[in-house]
Amino acid sequence: MFIRQTKTRNDKNGKEAYYTYRLVASKRTGNQVRQQTMLNLGSHFLLPKEKWPLLCTRLEQLLSGQTSLLPVDTAIEMLAQRYAALLITKQQDVPEDKKDTLYQPVDVESLEMVHPRSVGVEHVGITALSWLGLPEILQSAGMNGVQLALAMGSIIGRMASPTSELGTWNWLKDNSAIGELLDVDFAGIPLMRLYRVSDMLIRRREAIEKALYTRINELFTLEDTVTLYDLTNTYFEGKLAGNNKAKRGNSKEKRSDCPLVTLGLVLDGSGFIRRSRMFEGNVSEAGNLEKMLQGLAASPSAMVIMVRGIATEENIAWLIEHQYRYLVVSRQRHRQFDERYAVETTNASREKIKIQRVINNEGNEVRLYCHSQRRQEKEAAIAELLAKRFEAGLAKLSASLKKPQKRDKL
Repeated sequence: MFIRQTKTRNDKNGKEAYYTYRLVASKRTGNQVRQQTMLNLGSHFLLPKEKWPLLCTRLEQLLSGQTSLLPVDTAIEMLAQRYAALLITKQQDVPEDKKDTLYQPVDVESLEMVHPRSVGVEHVGITALSWLGLPEILQSAGMNGVQLALAMGSIIGRMASPTSELGTWNWLKDNSAIGELLDVDFAGIPLMRLYRVSDMLIRRREAIEKALYTRINELFTLEDTVTLYDLTNTYFEGKLAGNNKAKRGNSKEKRSDCPLVTLGLVLDGSGFIRRSRMFEGNVSEAGNLEKMLQGLAASPSAMVIMVRGIATEENIAWLIEHQYRYLVVSRQRHRQFDERYAVETTNASREKIKIQRVINNEGNEVRLYCHSQRRQEKEAAIAELLAKRFEAGLAKLSASLKKPQKRDKL
């Protein structure tokens, strides 16, 4: 068994020459000895050439059940274990009379766990995405086999172990058995390919979202009754000079020193995503409602639920003009609560609150004024704390002004 290096050039795409690597074994057939490719190691096989014989030796030991008398380099051991598992998996598809290795039942108590990985959440994720028809949607978006596997792996990785793209890549190749389920060796795929697949998902976002929501409607027969809309932003640690959406703004993660991008999301009443958008990092929250809701084909009776920062007078007027219902937290500071016209109820925390219902003069808007004793006590405590700090500041200024040199300087 040995490793063969082959020089390859892709004339069609004009790429420069590169090398691919294969694991090759010599097989005797009658009086002839032929070389057979056992495993394609790809073009990103980075083990130094002087260590190739050690890898092949360790691989043969694993396949034959032998143990190594000498310590094995960690990188070589990891590669040998991975390649041995792939070779064993391939041999399971070979007819029994043509297998070179005979596998027998073993005592499970004698087994040693090597590279254990999770598989349950991955199986559930693949099944759910298959029901949604996501593989077919991604294929229609122009993804090939490896790109489709990377996209599925990235999506399931974000569900199972939310982290960065680098963290997802490490999870795919080190902690998850999703590669076996998708028949892809993630450990042999470079990180840059995962980044490129993420870019493809962004470029084809609108078509993918539309197809997914259509499929969800078919599965669950949803009604357009409620639309939830909110914005957030995230930051980049680099300069992002080539990204025209990366702008300085008010960071919700307190990183206004970095360029930002704003993310908008529209959900239906069941929590399914209807549409997403990316805006400039310095965009106003209140200025995007019309852009997001147009083209959603929501019925005129649909209810739009927004956070307080988006509920400007202009947005409310636009919703009324286009016959949307809406549910918002008022931006008005003046409260008109009158306890005489209020009713008492209990909230989810078993706390008693009083609610007053007021209809405006036009009859097209209902306002609910709420009063909570605990909230009143909290606001009173905050006001008292601010007053104490303000008075302490005044006392400090007064003491400072009593110093002659300070008064003359002022």
